[in-house]
Amino acid sequence: MLESVDAKAILKRALTAGGEFADIYYEDGAYTSVLCEDGKVERVLSAADRGIGIRVVSGFSTAYAYTNQLNQESLLQLADTVSRGVRGGVPHPDFNLCVPKSALGYAVAVPPDQVELAQKVALVNRADRAARGFDARVRQVMAVYRDARVKTQSVNSLGEFHEESSCSTVFLVQVVAQDGKVTQTGYEPVGAARGFELFDTSSPEELALKAAARGVMMLGARKSPAGQFPVVLSSEAGGTMVHEAIGHGLEADLVQAGSSVYGGRIGEQVASELITVIDDATIPYARGSFGFDDEGTPARKTVLVENGILKGYLYDRLSAMKEGCVSTGNGRRESYRNRPIVRMTNTLIAPGKSDPALIVKSVTNGLFVKRMGGGQVNTVNGDFVFEVSEGYLIENGVVGEPVRGATLAGNGPEVLRQIAMVGNDLGFGIGTCGKDGQGVPVSDAQPTLLIPAITVGGAR
Repeated sequence: MLESVDAKAILKRALTAGGEFADIYYEDGAYTSVLCEDGKVERVLSAADRGIGIRVVSGFSTAYAYTNQLNQESLLQLADTVSRGVRGGVPHPDFNLCVPKSALGYAVAVPPDQVELAQKVALVNRADRAARGFDARVRQVMAVYRDARVKTQSVNSLGEFHEESSCSTVFLVQVVAQDGKVTQTGYEPVGAARGFELFDTSSPEELALKAAARGVMMLGARKSPAGQFPVVLSSEAGGTMVHEAIGHGLEADLVQAGSSVYGGRIGEQVASELITVIDDATIPYARGSFGFDDEGTPARKTVLVENGILKGYLYDRLSAMKEGCVSTGNGRRESYRNRPIVRMTNTLIAPGKSDPALIVKSVTNGLFVKRMGGGQVNTVNGDFVFEVSEGYLIENGVVGEPVRGATLAGNGPEVLRQIAMVGNDLGFGIGTCGKDGQGVPVSDAQPTLLIPAITVGGAR
């Protein structure tokens, strides 16, 4: 689309009052969403949306505006609006636009837009039936299908021109089980930068039965004990720990705002020497992967912590400009309606050398966390609280009976420094990460981890 307008003229108009940088971001997306709740298909949405956002950066401040009117005159008017956000700027040097660099995304076997809507509706109905048929104590079932096919383009005052096409599909099932006064939930998602072929390896029934089995099993679980004791985090737990306990704290905008416990600590030991933390947007088909970020910076693998030593932070263009460095390709936005900010992509703790079974065997009495739930972290001091959605007691090195209502509370840097064993496995979880009112797709991963001592809260 940006080839059909005079992008250079629009950028120059945006920089009329000065500014160090300006860019135009175009997005054209097609989306489908189907929601089945309480045995009924409550929502079927098939929509298309496209628009353009224009940004000017001046004095490390951002002026941003967007529109659905995509003709040259409207875009020049939008550029005028943005330029008025600049005060006392210096003239921007002239530039020429390069030939577009393209990222075509990962090969998609079955594009979702070529699949009948009735087939997508059938998926949520199948999941609903499977979950309800698992056990009479299953009282509520929610099944959600979503897909997106998006084309983006970005052009900027450095002359860079990038474009990308992407596809993603997500399916999730949440089950509420009840027995008397006890209510428990089970949740199972799957998602990737893939098309409808996602369901060749993950059927709706399989996901529904996993969610239902988890919810029903936890009905009979005893209340979790409370206190300080060893915890083994399974690789199946997802990457909540790495995402919340350290990931957000390594986003450069939070560091620069003085809102991160990891600020000013590059070169210091912030974790056990067994811990290496990586953010990698190049993992094929992962939910947080892309060819270019939403500012046109190529995707890359960034080592944040290596053998316990803090190596660096995640940057978008603005935070990189503030420090005189280069972006790490972590400038992301929810849509053309939003300015880009620093965000994680696929964040993981690298696998170690220990056999996961031996990690469990090394614990006499403790907690085995198979699945993590939600949580919150204070990035200023690193304190966190996480829910455990599926946990078991460890007794004499053996995973025993399930427990419910457990929470993990601690301090990110302190817990990471304590980790005593790191498994040679790796398990991924998916999610939509929220920050500053924006949500973007991410994935997180970790191996099996042994925390020798952490505060475990029990059920009330």
